[in-house]
Amino acid sequence: MKNKRSKIKFFPKPQKPSIPNRKSTQKTYAEEMADRQETVENTLIIYRQILPSLLKKLSNIPDPRQPGKIKHKMTVLMLYGILMFVFQVSSRRQANREMSLPIFIENIKAMFPELENIPHADTLARLLEDINDIEQIQECMVELLKDLIRRKKFKNYLRDHQYLIAIDGTQKYSRDYRWAEQCLERHVSKGEEKAAQYYVYVLEAVLILDNGIILPIMSEFLDNKEYADETSKQDCERKAFYRISQKIKSIFPQSGLSIVVDGLYACGPIIHICKQHHWDYMIVFKDNCLKDVWEDAEGLMKLEQENHYECDWGNRHQVYTWVNAVPYYYGHHKETFAVVICEEEWDEVERNSGETKHKKTRYAWLSGRPINKDNVFNRCTKMARYRWKIENNILVEKHYGYGYEHCLSYNWNAMKGYHYLMKIAHLINELVTHSELVIKKVKERGVQQFIKDLYDALRGAVLDIQRIREVIDRRCQWRLVPSELN
Repeated sequence: MKNKRSKIKFFPKPQKPSIPNRKSTQKTYAEEMADRQETVENTLIIYRQILPSLLKKLSNIPDPRQPGKIKHKMTVLMLYGILMFVFQVSSRRQANREMSLPIFIENIKAMFPELENIPHADTLARLLEDINDIEQIQECMVELLKDLIRRKKFKNYLRDHQYLIAIDGTQKYSRDYRWAEQCLERHVSKGEEKAAQYYVYVLEAVLILDNGIILPIMSEFLDNKEYADETSKQDCERKAFYRISQKIKSIFPQSGLSIVVDGLYACGPIIHICKQHHWDYMIVFKDNCLKDVWEDAEGLMKLEQENHYECDWGNRHQVYTWVNAVPYYYGHHKETFAVVICEEEWDEVERNSGETKHKKTRYAWLSGRPINKDNVFNRCTKMARYRWKIENNILVEKHYGYGYEHCLSYNWNAMKGYHYLMKIAHLINELVTHSELVIKKVKERGVQQFIKDLYDALRGAVLDIQRIREVIDRRCQWRLVPSELN
């Protein structure tokens, strides 16, 4: 066994960096103020690379307000909404209380001369309610993403020269009453009875780069309005996937894409869409899904025993088996794909007892491309398992400051508008915290603390306004952190 293991290829498993557990390195008031000034200036350099073109796009959204009654420009209100989520202000009430403080206004006006004055949070809510095509806010974010792609900001962080996109659905929030005709309905147990519950569900698509960045691409809301008269039909994730796939194709018309999704999408129509668009894919293959395919795959694996590969990934031992060109028939259509299984085992120390336990698990996927010994590890570990990153991304938006589940408005249009502004803010924060200018501080403090320190720096004391204004006029390069530094 020892000789056999010595021939097995070893792949290092990246370790999550830990935040230093130490007291502040700043000893005086002057050092603290210098650190705050530096944090704001370096972040502003990145903001000025991203925001001007975005704000110009947002300003082109038709303004539904009466011209004679407009106090705040469209640009001002949109920037205010974005900054609200950038600084992770969780509610409209908190935004009114904190973002109208004189010190904050003085600093933020120096950073963004567009902000002549800070509006009331309800003014933004009313605007979002009245915008005819609220999807235009998301389209502006998509255009910003396309600008960054054209500027080749992500060129060095692709997987096999392809954009890796993960798609997954999640609930935004639920109520016991129907507040909008677009919300979905389900029945939940309450004691011995079942009661109706109404909820908002969103299909999310994110771009996963090889240096750890996860960038939102778009959100597709499940909308039950057209099914309002139906008793059994509702909008669902698969229907939303058909819609979002067309939009993704329009963003990346000629680019190579790899799609990673969970087992809900292991069906003929979605595989057909991926092949139609010439997309590569890795789809989770569950035990209770496509039973005929499972039987064919397991039978072929017994015959093709050479399709076997073992490796060590960090402290985990992996055994891969696969079979290519598995046929799948649905309706009058036929699709073929590869089926790959990964059996993994490792030793883990239990936190509570301190005992070492041997653990095992198994994963399986449908692959859009043939599997071989040269690509099986990368396709499974560095592509298929990256699907977990969208789940982590959703958890961050729900529980770490972005208020994904917070109901900022019961108006459906405004609710979507706030959601899109939140996505833009998350995109900006991802680009900022993975930039060379601030990465040292981010590693020392963590992403959440860095954002909090930035917000505190703007609220704590009036900074050197002249230096901030000089940064706006300064031409600086902005680079993302390479994989090996991240």
